[in-house]
Amino acid sequence: MKLTQLLERLEYEVVQGDDQIEVTELINDSRKVSEGSVFVCISGAVSDGHTYIEQVAEKGAAAVIVEKDVEAPEGLTVIKVKDTRYALAMTSAAYFGYPAEKLKVIGITGTKGKTTTTYMVKSILEEVGIRVGLIGTIEAIIGDKSIPANNTTPESYTIQKYFAEMVEAGCECVVMEVSSQGLKLDRTAGIPFEIGIFTNLGHDHIGPNEHKDLADYIHCKSLLFKQCKHGIFNADAHHLDEVLEGHTCEVETYGFGEDADLRASNVHLMDKGGTLGVAYHMSGALDMDVEIDIPGTFSVYNSMTAIAICRHFGVQKETILNSLSQIR
Repeated sequence: MKLTQLLERLEYEVVQGDDQIEVTELINDSRKVSEGSVFVCISGAVSDGHTYIEQVAEKGAAAVIVEKDVEAPEGLTVIKVKDTRYALAMTSAAYFGYPAEKLKVIGITGTKGKTTTTYMVKSILEEVGIRVGLIGTIEAIIGDKSIPANNTTPESYTIQKYFAEMVEAGCECVVMEVSSQGLKLDRTAGIPFEIGIFTNLGHDHIGPNEHKDLADYIHCKSLLFKQCKHGIFNADAHHLDEVLEGHTCEVETYGFGEDADLRASNVHLMDKGGTLGVAYHMSGALDMDVEIDIPGTFSVYNSMTAIAICRHFGVQKETILNSLSQIR
């Protein structure tokens, strides 16, 4: 493909060389560069990709994408952008043929509940014959294949690669955990989320290696709701108003309060012959009695999140309840 095809959704400057050249593959790991590659120079916490320009040129790289002023060998095309992490996300999408546009992408963010809810959603949607991919803290699931996870939200190149494989495997939908770090580092930039979900917000990820303070953490969470069509929010969560600030999506809520669009009431423990669980009545946009074989208020919230999502796929109440009853 031509370099311009990779760059078509980016603003950039050709510092050296020609953006019309043919290139072979997109790489952000200098060790994997080969003849004709485009190497994206990421300024990381441990190493800076800009320091490897001489090395990748020797390996045959055709072009580098940079965010800093650099010296480069003659014959190497140098493309300068404002932010190479963002550039990696956008060029990765282009490289794999924009696979997210062929999927309905569901993104779940929040301090707690992301992992459980992704599996709940996958289970319910597959009950009605929708093939669902999953990307999360434990693994990525693509068809019958499971890939152990290194990060809750992988690097943007890996996300787009997984999306492409999901399309190839016949998936119609993907449900993924979206971490605040993933949003902060543009790993999810450019993804057209169909639905974004906010579960809750605690203080777990505030520190020198993640978020400098609570305001930064909240801001990063809020970014998801500037790139999704429909937002589903826990109405009882702390800092909800701040997460909603600047949102561009339609808003729907769930929780225990009277103002929530989906409301839980009459919550009580149940005992099915030694198996403890929780039951509650849901009212509002849907009216039904729900039972989960996992006790605790968090199970109420997780199940309500899953129900709120699956409702938008036209899943019938009976199917939702049957799927939830099988989750342990």
